[in-house]
Amino acid sequence: MKHLLALITALGLALAQPKELRIYTWTEYIDPTIVSDFEKQTGIKVNLSYYESNEEMVAKLQAGGLGQYDLVVPSDFIIPSMIQLKLLQPLDKSKLPNLKNLDPKFANPPFDPGNQYTVGYLWGTVGLMYRTDVFKTPPTSWGVIFDPAQQKGRFVLMDSQREMLGIALRYVGQSVNSADPAAMKKAIDVLLQAKKSKNSLGFQGGVSATKALLAGQAVAAVVYNQDALRTAAGNPKYGFTIPKEGSTLFLDNMAIPAKAPNPDAAHRFINFILDPKIGARLAEYQQSATPNAQAKKLVKPSTLKNPAIWPSEAQLKVLEYILDAGKNSRLFDEAWTQVKSR
Repeated sequence: MKHLLALITALGLALAQPKELRIYTWTEYIDPTIVSDFEKQTGIKVNLSYYESNEEMVAKLQAGGLGQYDLVVPSDFIIPSMIQLKLLQPLDKSKLPNLKNLDPKFANPPFDPGNQYTVGYLWGTVGLMYRTDVFKTPPTSWGVIFDPAQQKGRFVLMDSQREMLGIALRYVGQSVNSADPAAMKKAIDVLLQAKKSKNSLGFQGGVSATKALLAGQAVAAVVYNQDALRTAAGNPKYGFTIPKEGSTLFLDNMAIPAKAPNPDAAHRFINFILDPKIGARLAEYQQSATPNAQAKKLVKPSTLKNPAIWPSEAQLKVLEYILDAGKNSRLFDEAWTQVKSR
């Protein structure tokens, strides 16, 4: 009788386990039909919550969200801090057979060696969106915003510390992650000259910057490629390019919070996204590049030929991940404060 009661209790507990997957992600960052297909295939209800920045997401996790969410989608540079703060749990790769589909270029990222905590979701770049009636050929240098002699009209700078400082560092011949004080001073000078230019519309977010282009207020803007693609929507009046000096590369990732209530469901979802067909659908829907090598084979040829989505091999060589600044964070913070306040 005791054994029977124990069995009934165990079955009751198993049935009581939440059949829900709680995902905390960027706004409008997944095809709704992918979510519904996952629900149909697994019987697991997906509950989506949204954030607008990595900092907002981390703050929510630290304020009690570790036990509220099963999956988050952090960007590369924030991940080392999340690991150090013990906000993430290691992945159980035995539950991720589709991990083999990840492109080798993204299988061992510098921010998470060996993919111990994260798996690539989508990736992109920061570049220059421009008006094709002003620039008859794609601008080849960041000089079109940094060098007064090359400027062809009003422009918008990106209101994002590491990306904008990184671009300035690349322009003066340094890594986007350089913590050399002399190199940083050169980058600050370059940014201040651009900021104070009569052509500058100042620092703005991606939506505002692209709207300035559409309204004819600017001829160029520093933006994420995804913002450019969503705004231009194939309009030939606008182009997007990565200047020869180089820029930043971002990789958004799937990760499981340290106290996720349903980590098994999170692993199932990660593996689902890593399926080639699903990965291709996600990339097409978001107009983004996928880190899934097998999914890339299924992406439309027209999408693959779009340099705003898929940088050339030559461009990839001058793109860099933004790394966690660690002990050098103060250098970047102080540099940005100088640029914004002067």
